[in-house]
Amino acid sequence: MSDTTQAVEKTPAQNKLATTGKATTMDLLKGDAFKERIMNALPKHLTADRMIAVALTCINKTPKLAQCDQNSFFKAMLDLSQLGLEPDGRRAHLIPFDVRDKTTHKVIRTDVQLIIDYKGLVDLAMRSGQVSNIHADVVCDNDVFEYDMGEVKQHRIDFKKDRGAMYAVYSICTFKDGSKKSEVMGKDDVDKIRARSPAGKSGPWVTDYCEMAKKTVFRRLSKWLPLSPEFRDALDKDDDRMTDITKDIRSPSPLAGVALPETSQEQQEHEPEAATTSEDSDPSHVGLDSGAQAPSSDDNPY
Repeated sequence: MSDTTQAVEKTPAQNKLATTGKATTMDLLKGDAFKERIMNALPKHLTADRMIAVALTCINKTPKLAQCDQNSFFKAMLDLSQLGLEPDGRRAHLIPFDVRDKTTHKVIRTDVQLIIDYKGLVDLAMRSGQVSNIHADVVCDNDVFEYDMGEVKQHRIDFKKDRGAMYAVYSICTFKDGSKKSEVMGKDDVDKIRARSPAGKSGPWVTDYCEMAKKTVFRRLSKWLPLSPEFRDALDKDDDRMTDITKDIRSPSPLAGVALPETSQEQQEHEPEAATTSEDSDPSHVGLDSGAQAPSSDDNPY
């Protein structure tokens, strides 16, 4: 095979490394430095090799993640590591979104948005040691459903016939002492919260609406659960900005003092301010609001 043919067949990541000398996201994921960092952050039930393998699978499924800003990608990975959650598409999601210039509305970079799924929140809640079971489901037109004075009396589903359209969603938490707490939301209320999310028109809100509806009602139920005040605050903020769900519940990183590789000149160049996208823009292109601070390109990649 000729040299010309070999050059054409190089991947974009390989070409970027060859032309800029900067390690790609895939290179950093497979490197010893990142592995050592997450080993210090992960709980005992997860290994660094497992976390790295799941991250590589995410990139294979969503190649755009490899093109995202490395700072945001590795920040999301460290947040997940400290929480002990995998970005496996069931407990958590890594979603690319474009940040746009405030004046020109041109894309200035693509960041990674971290979304914690319903099952991920349940996983965190079960770790309190006071909860024995958490159940959530959607309610459809042909279901038999009764809710009275804060209690779900019954929910019966006939799987032999079509359930019809969804009109509500509920969540029930059973504590170890046998007591229960439940919450119910109508579909309109769920959609109002979806409309406030930057990822409301893309990602799991589109591909897994029912799971996100369960997450929404469980988030509301969690205000009554024996969780830490920091976790409840984080769930409240999640209504406005899903990417911030882990910001106030994670402990200070034990990795902050570890020396990092130098950033490239390209990363150090000044970037224009980001702004929100217009309604007629691509749904996957979500910008920062005018009051939010964009992550600095000078931050360490992980």
